[in-house]
Amino acid sequence: MLRVADIPKPLLPELVARYALQFIRVADAAPIPHSFWGAPEAGISSHRLFARADTPVHSVLHELAHLVCMTTQRREALQTNAGGDADEECAVCYLQVVLADHIGGFGRARAFADMDSWGYSFREGSARAWFFGDGLSAQQWLLSNVLLLPSLQPTWRLRH
Repeated sequence: MLRVADIPKPLLPELVARYALQFIRVADAAPIPHSFWGAPEAGISSHRLFARADTPVHSVLHELAHLVCMTTQRREALQTNAGGDADEECAVCYLQVVLADHIGGFGRARAFADMDSWGYSFREGSARAWFFGDGLSAQQWLLSNVLLLPSLQPTWRLRH
């Protein structure tokens, strides 16, 4: 599983900053603030994303996608639990894969493998099969909320 320490330091902060959000690197072995699953998983609060060197990259992208996909009102009040409905959660998983292609040395193939290894469960049996199957409804959700362009690239905008 690819970890934050495995990729060049500026890549994740730069990606997060494209959304006008803040990436906060937590010291090794320190608790990760606002982590829903607990360390080493990433944490989120308002406009901040927290991760350590041992945080899986897919976890950072998943929590970033939560920040992108939630409404402004929820984001402003956010403390750890992203909430949202099933459609939004699927959109988060889809966007996480799209964003993986913007991390050199990661990419969607590695994201699929790491998601499967972590234990994401999709009825199609794998993250890749879901992405190209039922995930197409998540793609439509992202397009309709102007979080993806028709080219399926991120708009780099937060949902309002």
